[in-house]
Amino acid sequence: MKKNNGFRLNKEQVLDPTTVAIERMERYCAAHPGSPSAARRPQLFLRSQLWIALLGPSVEEGIVGLGQTVDAALRAFDAQYLAGLRPPAHGLRRGLYNSRPNAA
Repeated sequence: MKKNNGFRLNKEQVLDPTTVAIERMERYCAAHPGSPSAARRPQLFLRSQLWIALLGPSVEEGIVGLGQTVDAALRAFDAQYLAGLRPPAHGLRRGLYNSRPNAA
């Protein structure tokens, strides 16, 4: 069937993955207005059937959420963003923060 202005000739709408991703992100942010995704609006990418929500210059340097759907990637992004704001657990801080200076 031929495409004509984003519709097939039988009037079935042709959906672009980018358009769908933007709409899913808008719905997610409306449903979760206080989330990091709503506040920071990470970039969305589709790679090998995996959605990536990225805030930052690269996956290595930024905050990343991965998922099989846009919603899953945004939920994972929110979790990673919030995890970066929490202080480490007490057991992990023990050596660094609870050490005493050596007496001279």
